[in-house]
Amino acid sequence: MKQATRKGAVRVDLIPLDILEQLNRGEIETANLIEGLAIDQIALMRSVLTSLGREAYIQPILEAIEALPKATFNTLNHAIGRTLHRLISHHRDDALWRSIATHSSDTIRCWACYVVASRDLAMDEYLEQIRPFATDHHFGVREISWLSMRSHIIEHLDLSLALLSDWATDDNPYIRRFATEATRPRGVWCQHIDRLKANPSLAGDLLEPLKSEPVKYVQNSVANWLNDASKTAPDFVISLIHRWQTESPTNATAYIAKRALRSLNKKS
Repeated sequence: MKQATRKGAVRVDLIPLDILEQLNRGEIETANLIEGLAIDQIALMRSVLTSLGREAYIQPILEAIEALPKATFNTLNHAIGRTLHRLISHHRDDALWRSIATHSSDTIRCWACYVVASRDLAMDEYLEQIRPFATDHHFGVREISWLSMRSHIIEHLDLSLALLSDWATDDNPYIRRFATEATRPRGVWCQHIDRLKANPSLAGDLLEPLKSEPVKYVQNSVANWLNDASKTAPDFVISLIHRWQTESPTNATAYIAKRALRSLNKKS
């Protein structure tokens, strides 16, 4: 259930102790990225699994975390989610899956994204199962939803672009944004997609319906996608933007164009 809006601290050391304790027990959602990075995911994992009567699952997860070359926000998410998938599968623990997939803590729902990513599925099934997280009310879960799918998208790029081209026309702006964020040539905190850096036109069918995207949240993502591409394929981006501005002389297209060309304009 969506919780009341709460203003988050601007620095980790300014997070009230009672708020941090509630975050580490999984009782409330994070209000911003600062709080998300401040969470002790190990403490949260211990607290939640204990409350759910799954104490036996704690040690295997700790071992997976200890094996990490470097424990970061993303690698912890991945390791915990991957190990939860293994435990859920081994014990046929569908009840635990339902608990984490709908948990009040956004961090735990982020782990659920990586549970999905750890399954052995066809690409269309991955997208179908990640969709509820791509439309989550919490910004953090929406970000992890596409991050968790990134390696699968790269491995099956042509099929993924075809499937996500349909997402780019979805009525839900969160789904449209997933399509662009998940396929950004460079992206943030993620592996680059070398084929799209070299040949961004491969994503033409995905990008085209978004040239006059009405929602600012999605506009920014489209512009960031093109700004990524401009660093390795500037001619493609310039040509695309000029055509879009001719075909779609709207404020939305003008906004996307300005942001898409920001890196190129800095160089000129």
